[in-house]
Amino acid sequence: MRASRLARVAADLERRIRASRSLTSLASSASSSELGRRRGRRWTISILNQPSGRRFALDARAGGSTAVVADGARDDIARARSARASFVDRAFVARAMTTAAPATRAGAAAARRGYAAARAEPEQAIEVPSMGDSITEGSLASVMKSVGDEVAMDEVVAQIETDKVTVDVRAPSAGRVTDVRAKAGDTVTVGQTVMTVSPSAGKKVKEKREAKETKETKEASGPPTTVEVPSMGDSISEGAVAAVHVKPGQKVAMDEVIAQIETDKVTIDVRASTSGTVTEVLVAEGETVAVGRGVAVVTPGPGPEKRAPAGAAAPSAETTSKATTEAKKTPTPAEPAREAPSAGASASRARAETRVPMSRLRLRVAERLKSSQNTYAMLTTFNEIDMSNVMQMRTEYKDAFLERHGVKLGFMSTFVTAAAKALQEEPSVNAIIDGDEIVYRNYVDISVAVSAPKGLVVPVLRNCEKMSFADVEGSIAAFGKKARAGSLSIDEMAGGTFTISNGGVFGSLTGTPIINPPQSAILGMHSIVWRPVCVGPDHAIVARPMMNVALTYDHRLVDGREAVTFLKSIKESVEDPRRMMLSV
Repeated sequence: MRASRLARVAADLERRIRASRSLTSLASSASSSELGRRRGRRWTISILNQPSGRRFALDARAGGSTAVVADGARDDIARARSARASFVDRAFVARAMTTAAPATRAGAAAARRGYAAARAEPEQAIEVPSMGDSITEGSLASVMKSVGDEVAMDEVVAQIETDKVTVDVRAPSAGRVTDVRAKAGDTVTVGQTVMTVSPSAGKKVKEKREAKETKETKEASGPPTTVEVPSMGDSISEGAVAAVHVKPGQKVAMDEVIAQIETDKVTIDVRASTSGTVTEVLVAEGETVAVGRGVAVVTPGPGPEKRAPAGAAAPSAETTSKATTEAKKTPTPAEPAREAPSAGASASRARAETRVPMSRLRLRVAERLKSSQNTYAMLTTFNEIDMSNVMQMRTEYKDAFLERHGVKLGFMSTFVTAAAKALQEEPSVNAIIDGDEIVYRNYVDISVAVSAPKGLVVPVLRNCEKMSFADVEGSIAAFGKKARAGSLSIDEMAGGTFTISNGGVFGSLTGTPIINPPQSAILGMHSIVWRPVCVGPDHAIVARPMMNVALTYDHRLVDGREAVTFLKSIKESVEDPRRMMLSV
């Protein structure tokens, strides 16, 4: 059949679908040579749609009706029926899955409605987004949606893990998932379709969400409760809001973490004192808060719905057997002699191991760190810094600094500025080995190690020699927020001539950091501890806040004298910040 003939047949079928009152009459009115054939009580109409190369199959049955558009393959049509989904075609579409009687009339009406909806709103493909210039593929870490699930616009439907970052795959519009084309663990490339969404369900998704929020608001009862910043220790009276995990309208459970407060020594979790609905958030990320300050207002009521873990509804035979066996072996008052053997057997069975595959990020980190150990001639030198002057400066100017620049004044800006000054004084620490050559850089790009939920990431502060304290603090705060959200780009982590790692925020007293290739050195900061030291010409013993610092360097390039001089320069600058202002 020529293309013109196919086009006429397609147009005729389209007109008949829209005008017909009965699928049976539609099938019987078509000639068998053009449109179909009869199989008992089932009519099958099938023609080839020339523009898209797809086959349109329409089935009419007694007791029910089905109309699908598929690629001509029988398995696709069967899958569409079993999933109760429709495959959309540009030229014509019918969608009907009903059990109403009479089947032909109900099926025809549903087919016409599905046809009109599909022509107005075709399916949209959700594709793997760009992940950076040097990354073309990744591993699908998780798929959050399945066929039939509803999604909101910009909702995360999948996550792709590379050796550097985790990328969110988001829905371009609200709707219903019609097909999932990749599963967790698959390797996917940029531009590959992960799933398809029918936008026609978008309005229903929004309406259901609004109805749910209204219902949740009505369910909430009781006087509102203010969740306050808890006590953080005898010597800590305030901290900065590192993260806010809730928003107005969100349900929380009792003792759920709703925010995190970061201090000079520890990070404190702020937990909900009751279950209910958050009606107001009183703080913002980066804001300095004191002990007792209100963080959020919660109206008591039902908490979030608890979801059973996968497999909980249908325990495995092994689990059931184990539970039954343990129940049988539980001693009764009449069986005291069996108590010891049963307890020992139960304890033995409780010992188990769980194996999970390493993520791409963890594999890459392990590879790079081990390669660094095998390649570099690493040596570490240590020193200690009296933090009294920096802490006094911070206490005196933190409020004015926050008001002027909108960011909290921390210790990292002092160390970054001191390191930039020292790197210019000792250029070999800022250099790298490239084959048989040494590359000296006249700029300072400092990588700041940040702990993210899925591993260590190292964003880069560019041109630190030109940055002010406010520039450093603002950049680090922005990087920290992105790291927690998993939205750091490749460009933000590429490069770097030197690294600063602050293990002190986790309570580390001392340690030997590993160099981040291809750099030649890394500075490790540790926790501030009050301890007795000798000060002044009379060597009086006083308590001072002291920090241990460590410099690991590549001895192939950096000599011991240069490394010690470099670390001593940082010590002097931090202990007397005026030296950085005067460049002495």
